Amino acid sequence: MSGPKVLHVITGLGIGGAEQQLRLLLRHLPVRGRVVALTNPGPVALGIEADGTPVTHLGMTGNRDLGALPRLARIVREGGYDLVHTHLYRACVYGRIAARLGGVRRVIATEHSLGESQIEGRPLSAGTRALYLASERLGTSTVAVSPSVARRLAAWGVAPERIEVVPNGIETGRFAFVPRARRLTRGVLGLPEDAFVVGGVGRLAPGKRFDRLVRAVAAVPEARLLLVGDGPEREELRAVARACGAAGRVLFFGACEDPPVDGPAGPTLPELLAAMDVFVSTSPDETFGLAVVEALAAGLPVLYVACPAVEDLPADAAPGARRIGESVPELVGALRALRDGHGPRPVRLPAPPAARRYDIARSADRLMNLYGRALHGPPNPVNTP
Repeated sequence: MSGPKVLHVITGLGIGGAEQQLRLLLRHLPVRGRVVALTNPGPVALGIEADGTPVTHLGMTGNRDLGALPRLARIVREGGYDLVHTHLYRACVYGRIAARLGGVRRVIATEHSLGESQIEGRPLSAGTRALYLASERLGTSTVAVSPSVARRLAAWGVAPERIEVVPNGIETGRFAFVPRARRLTRGVLGLPEDAFVVGGVGRLAPGKRFDRLVRAVAAVPEARLLLVGDGPEREELRAVARACGAAGRVLFFGACEDPPVDGPAGPTLPELLAAMDVFVSTSPDETFGLAVVEALAAGLPVLYVACPAVEDLPADAAPGARRIGESVPELVGALRALRDGHGPRPVRLPAPPAARRYDIARSADRLMNLYGRALHGPPNPVNTP
């Protein structure tokens, strides 16, 4: 393969939005290179390697494992890379420094997870911001995955002229609704063909507020909930379902790598979305909202609390998406309204402009343009002795 040689550095490669986004990008970027995971190579590492890109596990033991820095710098130096691209907070901090120590002066950093009050699920702090800004000056530019994240970075203190927006993306065509997939997936999951199925996708963590979705579905007796994802709140959410008397109507599918590595061992994410009748995102603090875009591409009506991917576009770009408040009663009301309109055939909308706008091929093209400017333009003055 021709093209620049790029080292991607990411904090970990467990199943998550940023991790799977990196895998999708690598499938569409005409570059050579390697991925380094600072810690937790996880299942996405297997997918990246199956796609043809080697992965190295750095073996970092914690945020203060400074011994990881010379190990990473050595990988940079010995690899002959044209550019280093970092992903997620810890990898951005360590990766920028290691690139400089390893002799690579062009560094792109993607900020995937900067919310209004948290970064990667952790509360923002003055120390977090100071360390981020200090290392940011060692790079060439910082990529925001949405205009909302770009505004947050600027408010944090990153110079606006150093911020580039490259939206997250999906393989849009994979999510087109297939009626047969709906029937087969419901059969595999034990969901009745005529059931009203509410869906949610994401890490089962406190910030996603899935407990509110469980409570809302419990208050709509005809509804069933299909939760796709895993995380530390799984058992607590089961307990909420039991306490609400809805344990038999809440199905926990578990994490779903997309696309699967060796062919589907069970339903794929597009097939799981096909089994749903409405998609709900209850997270109040999102940096993009990739799961919402996937649901829109699948033709689902969507209820969301926060989704920059939709909010940053004109209203007619996603006519099937409706913003709602955070309270359980408001969510119950919205679900009941959709249930009342639920007939014998599933409601499927055409893929809206928002879904086509966020196709991964377009994101890869924008990133390649940024790589070209970084490689052929003058280096960052901060890096110049």
